[in-house]
Amino acid sequence: MKFEIVTIFPDFFRGPLDYGIVRRAREAGLIEISLHDLRAFTTDRHRTVDDRPFGGGEGMVLKPEPVFRCVESLGVPERSLRVRGEVAEAVILLSPQGQVFTQAMAQQLAALDRIVMICGRYEGVDERVAEALADREISVGDYVLSGGELAAAAILDTVTRLVPGALGNEASARQESFSEAPKPGAEGPDSTCASGGLLDYPHYTRPAEFRGMAVPEVLMGGNHEQIRRWRRQRALQKTLRYRPDLLRQEVLSESDAKLVEELRARNKEYGT
Repeated sequence: MKFEIVTIFPDFFRGPLDYGIVRRAREAGLIEISLHDLRAFTTDRHRTVDDRPFGGGEGMVLKPEPVFRCVESLGVPERSLRVRGEVAEAVILLSPQGQVFTQAMAQQLAALDRIVMICGRYEGVDERVAEALADREISVGDYVLSGGELAAAAILDTVTRLVPGALGNEASARQESFSEAPKPGAEGPDSTCASGGLLDYPHYTRPAEFRGMAVPEVLMGGNHEQIRRWRRQRALQKTLRYRPDLLRQEVLSESDAKLVEELRARNKEYGT
């Protein structure tokens, strides 16, 4: 898989690309990352990439010309082919106005051969970039960053984890928070439970007792079915407490739904 990042700050990525899974995936040849300085595609002596918006307003906006020149220089297929899925490539504009990035979206992107990410800056990007150049507009959350570089690094890391061979244990990506439940007949995480769109269950390691806090006894007994049930219950409990919105998206089993109702009743009783 190849990542192409369009930015006015290519040096920003020296840190994020040189550590952990991303670095190992690059060294193993599983992914390729190219940085493209947007200023190299300007035509004036000041290498101007921004301008004031028509109609007035605060701040500056990235101009369309250098963005179009940069992306077109990469030889990406026509936008219509990308949008229809006829080629396994995508051009993404990173901005606060985009669709919120999710694990499900990361899994879709991980199936592509190449991803071009355009890092927005200043007060935004000329709308013609979103309308005629990018396939999709993506945000990493309902907040405003100074630019798309941090968002690009987050998406790159998330997608890289899903590239076959990037993780030492492939099952890890199937049981993490927000991961989809395994399809019937598909191989699932060993002796645990998949997230299935919920938050992850609690994890414990040695020592078995630390400052008076003991590891739950069920995890010490070796009964995988009991462990699976306990982890599912704790995942539901944690999701209900911190991200109840995810439960509205989750297709709960009868036992899960019953447990959620019990937890809600208990929370209401104790005013939590």
